[in-house]
This record gives sequence, structure tokens and C-alpha cells, in this order.
Amino acid sequence: MSKKITRNFMRKKRHKRARRTLIGTAVRPRLSVYRSNKNIFAQLIDDVNGETLASASTLEEDSVKETRGNKEGAKAVGEVLAKRAQEKDIKKVVFDRSGYRFHGRIKALAEAAREAGLEF
Repeated sequence: MSKKITRNFMRKKRHKRARRTLIGTAVRPRLSVYRSNKNIFAQLIDDVNGETLASASTLEEDSVKETRGNKEGAKAVGEVLAKRAQEKDIKKVVFDRSGYRFHGRIKALAEAAREAGLEF
């Protein structure tokens, strides 16, 4: 029997391949992005110590419900995450797109984070 190869399976495969080289530290954490159909999540991860330094998502109380699953919601998440990173004196990050194409919501989040002061 042939096994159907799904988009998510291929995404996870790309993510594993990228994670071999992407490592976040306390000085330069990994900005990891996860995208679902309705929401988008981002977090800054220190892989050396195994802890999350900051996170933001469209499920938080301050986000507007109309902008959850679209580019505006992704921009808002990028801005909030960059502000939280600057509060913890983090300016440089390693961008981990989790196997997603750098397009649409992922690109909007990255550009908003860059405009708000993160370097990657």
C-alpha cells in the first residue's frame, strides 16, 4: 500500500532538517513560529537552557478577534513579540519558520518584528 504524503508531513520534514542547524541561545534566541488555520503563535526559545523567554499569539486577551487568522493578526503578533523581547534586552534572534514558506502570514510576522526592532 502507498502511504499518502500530506503537506503537514512534508512541513515537519523540512522543519526537522532546518532544526539541525538552528540553535537558540540566551544571547540570540530562536524565534519559532507556528501557524494554524485560525491563529498564529510565536515564541523566543533558548535551546541551551530549554526555556521560553517570550511568547505572543492571537489568542491573547489584547488581540482583536477580527484579525486572528490573517496578515493583520500576524503583524500584531510580531510587534508584541518584539516589544517583549526588547523588555528583556534581546535584539538579535534566529528566525525559525518551522518549515513554512516565507510567504503570507509568516512574512508579515517577520517584517513586523523587524520593524519593531528585532534583527535577523
